[in-house]
Amino acid sequence: MAETTRRAVVLGAGGVSLGALLTACAGYGQPADTVAEQEPTQPDSSAPEPTKSKKAKKPAGEELASTADIPEGGGKVFARQKVVVTQPSAGEFKCFSAICTHQGCPVDSVEDGTINCPCHGSKYNIADGSVANGPATKALAEKKITVDGEKISLG
Repeated sequence: MAETTRRAVVLGAGGVSLGALLTACAGYGQPADTVAEQEPTQPDSSAPEPTKSKKAKKPAGEELASTADIPEGGGKVFARQKVVVTQPSAGEFKCFSAICTHQGCPVDSVEDGTINCPCHGSKYNIADGSVANGPATKALAEKKITVDGEKISLG
């Protein structure tokens, strides 16, 4: 009777593992033309265009606040959206990134006409986001907002 050695068992197990690995990776690295993909269909120019519902408007950005929520000469930080909305003068609304340009800390307050970073004391003007007090040297990035009636929305 043949004796099974430890070496034979290890080699057999290794061979089985290698076979499983090669089977699992059999499609890897194949040319793209051998992979079954569905071709994108070209729109049929003779087909009628789908009708658009009057409700199908371009979606508005995320609503942030009411105009009444933003004090004149001040502003409000929206931490989740990483923006700060200001009202430098009556009815004029601005939006800036709420991330300090000095070392990336989030700003946390708007007081006395400035947007304030608690980390190192940088301050930014509420009218244009420019640096009012360092150590920051770059202005806050302006963000697009839409004011529709009393609603302020991003984008």
